[in-house]
Amino acid sequence: MLPTYILLSTLTDERILEVNREIEALGAKVLAQYAVLGPYDFVNVLEAPDNETVARVSLELGSRGTVQIMSLVAIPIVDFIAGLKKT
Repeated sequence: MLPTYILLSTLTDERILEVNREIEALGAKVLAQYAVLGPYDFVNVLEAPDNETVARVSLELGSRGTVQIMSLVAIPIVDFIAGLKKT
């Protein structure tokens, strides 16, 4: 199972499907997508092989100035708790 990431973004709704294609072309897979109210317009749940891939997605899309993205690593709660017990 590949790691899961959350992308919070602001962009026009006309571009959201285009951005999804670009995300997939950069090596990540869009698992789910939601329009949300608040400081961000969309939440994308992605699967990607590593942090570097998601960093590349964020930098590539953000460098165009048409989208602002916050990228977050999503850690399954069971893995998170197991990691805490190791310390």
